[in-house]
Amino acid sequence: MKAIQIAKTGGPEVLEYVDLPKPAPAAGQVLIKVVASGVNFIDTYLREGRYPAPLPFIAGQEGAGVVEGVGEGATGFQEGDHVAWMGTRGSYAEYAAVPAADVLHVPEKLSLHQAAAAMIQGVTAHYLSHSTYPIQKGDTVLVHAGAGGVGLLLTQMAKMLGATVLTTVSTEDKAALSREAGADQVILYTQQDFREELLKFTGGVGIPVVYDAVGKTTFEDSLKCLRTRGMMVLYGASSGAVPPLDPIRLMSSGSLYLTRPTSKDYTRTRAELEQRMGDVFGWILDGKLKVRIGHEYPLAEAAQAQKDLEGRKTTGKVLLIP
Repeated sequence: MKAIQIAKTGGPEVLEYVDLPKPAPAAGQVLIKVVASGVNFIDTYLREGRYPAPLPFIAGQEGAGVVEGVGEGATGFQEGDHVAWMGTRGSYAEYAAVPAADVLHVPEKLSLHQAAAAMIQGVTAHYLSHSTYPIQKGDTVLVHAGAGGVGLLLTQMAKMLGATVLTTVSTEDKAALSREAGADQVILYTQQDFREELLKFTGGVGIPVVYDAVGKTTFEDSLKCLRTRGMMVLYGASSGAVPPLDPIRLMSSGSLYLTRPTSKDYTRTRAELEQRMGDVFGWILDGKLKVRIGHEYPLAEAAQAQKDLEGRKTTGKVLLIP
């Protein structure tokens, strides 16, 4: 089978398009013929070595496809089932053997491309808005990278919960996408100071939460946007790692909270994963949540897909198609 393998860490050039043996499902696994694989920033962190992983490995940890084989003990699945998964590496390939515990059935009326696009970013937007900081009706929130995959979903979920949403984006085209998702005010950070605009919007009071996947270039000013006892939710670092922080800074800035959440801690059980994705799939089918698939690349062009993601040339979800 064709796959994207990483034998050494580094830039996008280390993503090798190779021939590998088709996997067989071990006990507790299902073999999936991959229809679409999601491209996420965590894939770039693993490629760089920022998140260590044993080498070599097949890149990607989110996808959707059709069950082609079922290992011993992998109950609940049969050949032909439409499924999606997240959290197990190996999705940048034509086939993937995935633990059944990580695999979900895809509702009949949902396309496999939509399912692949909704898994990691849908779970992330769900736990950010419902658990990390449970948004309350009347809250004002700031979402950085408002036209990205998580940003668009998080904006929609925040609006469903009754929040006023401010977002930051880099271009007018991205601003239009953010407004379409429901943002009440979109700040072009290339032309405006987002902290000044937010404080102007709130009359200098600040807000209860900032959702930040950008990191280095937004972190400091994001802290200054928070009101007393506000929460800084740092869930990514697309611009680089944030500088070290003395906890006294949180005290002197208003007894602030800082958290760095990750999906695995918000899907610790099968029941929690099913509940979050049950909500996400249900909202998509009901028309309450729109998943934007902004870009699709052939599997062989995985390096270009990651370059474009890192270069902020993409909007919505990025998929690889084997």
